[in-house]
Amino acid sequence: MAAGGFCKLPNGTVVVALNLPSPVGPEGSLRFLVHAPNRARALTRLRNLGLRAVYLRGNAAPPTPDEITAVLHHPDGLIWRTAPVTGVPGGPERVQELWHPVRALLRGPTAQT
Repeated sequence: MAAGGFCKLPNGTVVVALNLPSPVGPEGSLRFLVHAPNRARALTRLRNLGLRAVYLRGNAAPPTPDEITAVLHHPDGLIWRTAPVTGVPGGPERVQELWHPVRALLRGPTAQT
């Protein structure tokens, strides 16, 4: 199940956060952050990358202030990382993984020579 949410910024733009199943493997999910002029454009940016079934229903998991800062400081305005595990006693685990540009996901694993 995909969770997501958005936050409208003072300048009128939005940051959309979505937890989606990993497109490169059956295990786990990824948290995508998109900075765009509006919610529709944010979802269109993800759909244009091949993530076709992307919808935002409700505002159950809006971006945190740290996530907003991360996406605003990225030149592409579109980043991802492994989503925190939910449903674990004691709350979600803290993810220490850094944010990645979406190009890293689309490129896939690099070959080692």
